[in-house]
Amino acid sequence: MEVGARVWVPVSIAETRVSKRFDCIPSGTLHPNADEIDYLRRLVKYKDYAILVLNKPPKLPVKGSLPVHNSMDALAAAALSYDYDEGPKLVHRLDRESSGLLLMGRTKESINHLHWLFNDINPAKSSCKAWNDACDAKFQRYWALVIGTPKENEGLIRSPLSKILLHDGKTERVILAQNVGLEPSQEAVTEYRVLGPMINGCSWVELRPLTSRKHQLRVHCAEALGTPIVGDYKYGWFVHRKWKQMPRVDIEQRTGKPYKLRRPEGLDVQKGSVLSKVPLLHLHCRELVLPNIAKFLPLLSNNAETLSPGLSGKPDLLRFVASMPKHMKISWNLMSSYLV
Repeated sequence: MEVGARVWVPVSIAETRVSKRFDCIPSGTLHPNADEIDYLRRLVKYKDYAILVLNKPPKLPVKGSLPVHNSMDALAAAALSYDYDEGPKLVHRLDRESSGLLLMGRTKESINHLHWLFNDINPAKSSCKAWNDACDAKFQRYWALVIGTPKENEGLIRSPLSKILLHDGKTERVILAQNVGLEPSQEAVTEYRVLGPMINGCSWVELRPLTSRKHQLRVHCAEALGTPIVGDYKYGWFVHRKWKQMPRVDIEQRTGKPYKLRRPEGLDVQKGSVLSKVPLLHLHCRELVLPNIAKFLPLLSNNAETLSPGLSGKPDLLRFVASMPKHMKISWNLMSSYLV
């Protein structure tokens, strides 16, 4: 840096002073009733003294800011503290429109180690081999329904991402970096695997992000593979305009019997699925594998190299699988009826 150098600051940073005082609105102002607390606690798939794992529904924002108040961190702070003085904190993000497994830390120590775990910068190794091996085994797997099908059934996408501002000067968009050296970019790597044949112009794809970039999977599907995710109008609007949506199915292809999800005319229970005129985003964090923080935390806090006898019998890894939201289940069942 030199005196007089110009620094370009993203809008999200420039607006921090405005939105900062709204970041923690939730716990002090939200007072959920018993039904709301019961609903939120039914989203919890796992809880120990160190972490919470939830199955986030679609359209629920993860992080609250102006003008969003009913975010996941807000609701968790108000309803998921259990016997703790404070509610759990976010350690990674999911897009507002996506669904699936969301991890939260319950103590200051676990939050610090989980932030370290989800950091894309390769951190220093611990002196405990079991912890290092468990960290190396950590991964997330998403299921997505895409329009079209990738040219290869599986592969590795290495396409750096950049952020740009649209003409309104406020809206931020993520694009594939052009590698011309004029714009900052971040490395983004995604493994993908096609789960089955293309049906009615769509394919189910499994995605495993090896880096954690904003909108990484959505941009990689839309721009790197050329197969945008169903319901992603931000990055796949040009394909959605031409996409011929799946016709209403009343008869199962294999048996010839009435389709089991059939409902009386006029009742739109298929809202958001591939039958809907405006389908919801079909992107779901289905599987999460991570180190058993509750097992390793005493060891990491004391900088020890071996576990105590009482903890050595616990598993090194925790694995979670979350069911798909209703609109994706309907799409899955509809398309599976075509499979032989």
